[in-house]
This record gives sequence, C-alpha cells and structure tokens, in this order.
Amino acid sequence: MSALAAALSGCATSPVDYGASLSQQDPKWASPQCQQARTAASDYAAREQKHPGWEFAALGPYGLGIIAATKEAEQKQRKLHARDVHLQCSSLPLPKALQGDPSPAGEKAKYP
Repeated sequence: MSALAAALSGCATSPVDYGASLSQQDPKWASPQCQQARTAASDYAAREQKHPGWEFAALGPYGLGIIAATKEAEQKQRKLHARDVHLQCSSLPLPKALQGDPSPAGEKAKYP
C-alpha cells in the first residue's frame, strides 16, 4: 500500500517551497499581491496535510481510481498555486513547468 502511495504522490513541487526558492531581492517580492499569493499557497499546503489518508479507499472496487483522481487534482492545485506565486512574486518569465492552463476548465473532452 505504501508503494502505491509513493507512486501516486506525483512530482509537483509544493507551492510554499517554490515560493521560498524565488529571489527575495525581486521588487515584486514585497508587494501585497505576492504576500497574498504566498499566504494562499501556505493555506493550501496546510489543508492538503490535514486531509485523511486514502488507504481505506483502496479496499473498495473503485478505490485505486479514487486515489489516482484525488492525487491528480492535488497536483493541479499545487501547480496553480506555484504559478500564482511566481506571477505575483517574480519578474522572471514563467518557467516551462508552470506554463499552460492546468485548471480543469482548460481541458476539453476529446471524442473520437
């Protein structure tokens, strides 16, 4: 079970860690918008840590799908918060890893 959790944990950097990696010498760093973005990222990280473990879901017939969908949603939220922190706190161009629209509204259903 722990191997499954490790495999599904994903690779999106915590938005709090990403914000801490940005230069505090940047003029945008001290702006109220940057402070709000960092606070929102920190609040999200705290909420993410509080959610219950998903081990119980693996017991049911749809458990693995539920776990995978939840982890995917968490990855998208981390990316959105990290992107917002970058846009509000850094004058540098947006890194490729944060480009694109990771929001579910940006995805369109593909039919054959």
